[in-house]
Amino acid sequence: MAPKAKSPPGTPLKTTPLSTPLPRKASADILSKSSLAVDDETLPSGNTTLKVRKLAYPLPTHISPTTINNTESLLRFIILALICGAAIGSRLFAVIRFESVIHEFDPWFNYRASKVLVNEGFYEFWNWFDPTAWYPLGRTVGTTLYPGLMVTAGLIWHFLRLINMPVDIRNVCVMLAPGFAGLTAWTTYLFTTEMSTPSAGLLAAAFIGIAPGYISRSVAGSYDNEAIAIFLLMGAFYSWIKAMKTGSALWGMVTALFYGWMVAAWGGYVFITNMIPLHAFVLILMGRFNNRLYTAYSSWYVIGTISSMQVPFVEFLPIRTSEHMAALGVFGLLQLIAFVEIVRRLVPGKQFQLLLRAFVVLVFVISFAALVVLTFSGWIAPFAGRFYSLWDTGYAKVHMPIIASVSEHQPTAWPSFFFDLEMLIFFFPAGVFWCFKELRDEQIFIIIYATLSAYFAGVMVRLMLVITPVVCVAAAIAFSKLLEAYIDPVIPESEEELEEATAHQPMSKAKAKKIAAAQQNKSEFNFTGILGGKGEKGVFGLDTRFAVVSVLSLFLFLFVYHCTWVTSSAYSSPSVVLASRNPDGSQNIIDDFREAYYWIRQNTEKDSVVMSWWDYGYQIAGMADRPTLVDNNTWNNTHIATVGKAMSSNEDAAYPILRKHDVDYVLVIFGGLLGYSGDDINKFLWMVRIAQGEWPDEVQEHNYFTQRGEYAVDERATPTMKNSLMYKMSYYRFHELFGGHPAQDRVRGQQIPSTGIQLDTLDEAFTSENWIVRIYKVKKEDPIGRELKAVSSFEGGKKLKKSASSSNAALASGAGGGRKSRPNM
Repeated sequence: MAPKAKSPPGTPLKTTPLSTPLPRKASADILSKSSLAVDDETLPSGNTTLKVRKLAYPLPTHISPTTINNTESLLRFIILALICGAAIGSRLFAVIRFESVIHEFDPWFNYRASKVLVNEGFYEFWNWFDPTAWYPLGRTVGTTLYPGLMVTAGLIWHFLRLINMPVDIRNVCVMLAPGFAGLTAWTTYLFTTEMSTPSAGLLAAAFIGIAPGYISRSVAGSYDNEAIAIFLLMGAFYSWIKAMKTGSALWGMVTALFYGWMVAAWGGYVFITNMIPLHAFVLILMGRFNNRLYTAYSSWYVIGTISSMQVPFVEFLPIRTSEHMAALGVFGLLQLIAFVEIVRRLVPGKQFQLLLRAFVVLVFVISFAALVVLTFSGWIAPFAGRFYSLWDTGYAKVHMPIIASVSEHQPTAWPSFFFDLEMLIFFFPAGVFWCFKELRDEQIFIIIYATLSAYFAGVMVRLMLVITPVVCVAAAIAFSKLLEAYIDPVIPESEEELEEATAHQPMSKAKAKKIAAAQQNKSEFNFTGILGGKGEKGVFGLDTRFAVVSVLSLFLFLFVYHCTWVTSSAYSSPSVVLASRNPDGSQNIIDDFREAYYWIRQNTEKDSVVMSWWDYGYQIAGMADRPTLVDNNTWNNTHIATVGKAMSSNEDAAYPILRKHDVDYVLVIFGGLLGYSGDDINKFLWMVRIAQGEWPDEVQEHNYFTQRGEYAVDERATPTMKNSLMYKMSYYRFHELFGGHPAQDRVRGQQIPSTGIQLDTLDEAFTSENWIVRIYKVKKEDPIGRELKAVSSFEGGKKLKKSASSSNAALASGAGGGRKSRPNM
């Protein structure tokens, strides 16, 4: 081996000879070629002159490429494992600070269904009819839910028992979301690696592992469908990209299996149902149809549609609803294009053109006519109201108030994007721009995904969950490109060096004219001094590299700090257990919800019917184990409106509703004492609006506002508001807590009238420690036939005022010479 040439004493840079220009790669790729470093500007090699690239800092020359590649793979595995561990660990604040408990509302039904699955078996779960829900109607549970979440938890529970780890199903449900968050980080790494480099994949995995936009739905205890849905979403998208790039029917089948699992787990599967067809359609419009696309899409659609139809709640929806028609249409279009390609090989040119036009027109006319006929005949269902609410933000409030009443269905405030994504929202457009710059087939998918999810996330708060993965991927691509540009030791050639290099190479006349014109158009004005000075290394000098990498590292540190703080303070408090701070800084646990549900479980009959607003139906069924009128399934709008009517009516109108539905107890949430803003008074107007939708003549929203259009609960409150059952149950005996001083509602900042509220048809049964949960028992009819208002007046020692009918009867009796009749008591 020839000895290396010695460097002159004043040479400041190392150089690397390459036969072709170096692509921008990670530093590990540069290290593998560092043994070729020389100091001369050119190195003759036979008849070939090798170009020399300058390095900003020296690299070791004694490490073999094999060692570098093996070390890189090991480090990548270790880093990815640590990222998955961080994704799991960052979701355990709730368990550490409180306990292993199910959060929120919907997860309580999922937990209850999971107990039925593991205790009574799969077939009992599949055929489960719950008579305690939506009393007295009941609910056929097996055919009205997405069973994927429960089946997944049940399989994990059975597997743990198989390996002699008897874990309670509750702990499996609590820890399911953090476990799948680690898997989501892994699938995001694989997905991003297909789009860019493994370095970008690691960054994307780290971003989605701790991004609050995803953590908000996947903390420990958040046993909801989204707990596994994002893993399935990214798994389906990754396998789709692999199938499209390789043309493998196997990967298409894997995509279909992920899709089938997603259909069984979450109603948001419609996003995949339309994303993949839209990607394929755009590729067709761009003239990028090939056999690989045909194989990938056909295998996914056929197997995926069949698998999705196995879910009882879905059944024939994939072929009978408008939301699924795009996937069917693109499938037919691909078959048409493939058929045309085959015919073109067999038929001469002129005959082919005529045949093609006639065939395309015929197929289009037949397909359009069939679609119109099937839609008007009702065989293909029109778009659902939830679909229209995505395109018209005011649609739900007018036509579907029960949907608009949910806080997570409101439009997203701009600060929420920074709160849930922090710096990623700024790097996100840069990553999308980079995809536009390269515009490979898989990067077109990112562009479409980013465009649609950005719109949907702005329309509905809940859909921040859908935009988070693509923001993490695009931001990781941009961040990785920026880091690689300033960590890569190879210094790009300046314009002068490029001109000097091309001066000695033969070129065409057209290219020579273009270069000459460009030189003539250059301005002769140049800055002088520090503004015009150019260092030898320019923006790729060590000082610039250090500054840029330091700033990016600071961004990463602030991102981790922000995500940890948001997760700890905003997303790790279970709604059934609240916390506050005492004056000395110690934590104060507010456990009113479980206290009240436990009281119901211990002090009421097993078949006692509890009426509350639908938000608390699942919690009452899960923790108190009592029948409820309505719950979070919200399938029967009339039933919910009936509850809203009872809450917004006076006692005389509400009592017959309660007795008609066999209600034994009424539960309300009141936060006026403690300052809990999520109480029923703040939700009351939605009860009014939903009831008004069914009984517009009996319940009218404007009756609950003051003449100035204010929603007041103090002295300004309207008589309709003060006499409503909700108002009376919330503020009953509230003034007694203030010892003669004005009663202050801390949520609404208003003083409550000091006059006592009298309840004639209800008895206070239980009030929690902090007055958050109040439970009232419905009185039975008087055994001797008196009105309940008369009974209350009699027991209170008050004289009941005569009604108009009683006065008339007394006058008539007196005119006849008989005894005066007693007023009805």
